[in-house]
Amino acid sequence: MRVLRPFLWAAVMVAAFVYVTSVAHWNLGSLLPGVRSASHLYTDASAATTFSADEQNSIDIYKASRDATVNITSVVYRENWFFQLIPEKGTGSGFIINSDGQILTNNHVVSGGGSRLTVTLSDQKTYRATILWSDQRNDLAMVRINAGRKLPFLKLGDSDSLVVGQKVLAIGNPFNFQGTLTTGIVSSLDRTIEPEDGQRLEGMIQTDAAINPGNSGGPLLDSHGNVIGINTAIYGPQGNIGLGFATPINRAKPMLDEYAQTGRVVRPSLGLQAVYVSGDLAQELNLPARGGLLIQSIEDGSPAEEAGLRGPRQVVIVANYRLGVGGDFITAVEGKQVEGTETLTRAFNRKRAGDSLELTVYRNGRSQRVAVRLGAASSRTVL
Repeated sequence: MRVLRPFLWAAVMVAAFVYVTSVAHWNLGSLLPGVRSASHLYTDASAATTFSADEQNSIDIYKASRDATVNITSVVYRENWFFQLIPEKGTGSGFIINSDGQILTNNHVVSGGGSRLTVTLSDQKTYRATILWSDQRNDLAMVRINAGRKLPFLKLGDSDSLVVGQKVLAIGNPFNFQGTLTTGIVSSLDRTIEPEDGQRLEGMIQTDAAINPGNSGGPLLDSHGNVIGINTAIYGPQGNIGLGFATPINRAKPMLDEYAQTGRVVRPSLGLQAVYVSGDLAQELNLPARGGLLIQSIEDGSPAEEAGLRGPRQVVIVANYRLGVGGDFITAVEGKQVEGTETLTRAFNRKRAGDSLELTVYRNGRSQRVAVRLGAASSRTVL
C-alpha cells in the first residue's frame, strides 16, 4: 500500500491540474479581485468611414496634389580647411506646373546645384534637372525634367484675392519626409522678411501651416487645390513655430509668361534710387506730409532719365544723414499711395522689361503722372 501511495498522490495532482486548466468557465478575476482580463481594458471602435467636410476637403486636395509635388536635391562642392572640395547635399521641394515637366521652386533650393540637380517624383523615380531661369531677388526658379511621359501638374490660383483667415494647405518634403501635408490659415499678408542670406523679401504670405527645412519651394494651396504661394521661409532656425512665409504665386506669373514668350526671364530696370520720407520731415522739405519716395539718384541713360524724372539739386544733412533734396517726390505707384519703399518694389515685381510703370510725382508744388517704360537689366538673374 505504501508503495502505491506516491502514485495515488501524483494521480490526484494531475487530475487537479487538468480540472483547473480545462474548465470552460474558469475566471481568475473572481478569485483575485482587481485582476481583469486584457480584453476588457479597452473598447474597439469601428473604423471611420465618413469624414467631416473639412477633413474630406484636405484628403481630396492631398490626393490630387501629391503626385505633382516633387523632391529636389542639389549637390554643391565647397572647400574645407584643407582646401579640399567636399560635396554638400541640399534638399527642397517643388511642384510641376505643366505636363511637360516644368517645375517651379525657390532659387535658394537650386542655386549652386548645376549639373548635380536631381528631382524625385512621388513614385520614387529620379531624373536629372536643368535650370531654365532663376530670380534671386524674388527667390524663384524654374527647372525641367524629361520624364518621357506626361506628368500630373497643379493649377495656379490668384494670390491677390487672399484674405486673412482662409484655409491653406502645404505639401512638401520636410527633413526628407516626402509627401508631407500640413494645414493652417493665412495668418497675415504683405509681410516683409530678411532671410539669413540678407535678401529682403516683401509682400509675403504669412501662414501657421507647419513649414520646416525641406518644405522650401513646395506649393501652398487654397481649399480648391490651386497654388496661391510658394513656401519659402520660416521664422527662426529651429524649425516650425507657427510662423511660415510663402511667396505669392502672382509674383511668378509674369516671369512664367515672359519665359513662354521669349524663352528667357529678364530683370526689369528702372534706374533710380529713392528714400521714403513722411510726416514732419516731409513738411520741412515742403513736401506732402502723407509721405512718398524722394529720388536720390538717377542712372544715366536709364528708363527713369528717359521718362524725364528728376534727381536731387542739392544735399542737406538731416540727423547726420546726407539727404538729396529738390528732386521728384513719388507719391503713388500705379495709382496706389506710397506707404514705403515696398510699394514701389511690389509693383515692380509684377512687371517685365518693356512694361510701362505709372508714377505720380510731386514736383514744384504740383502733382503729375509720369509713365516709365521699364528697361532690361544686364543680367538674367536678378541681383
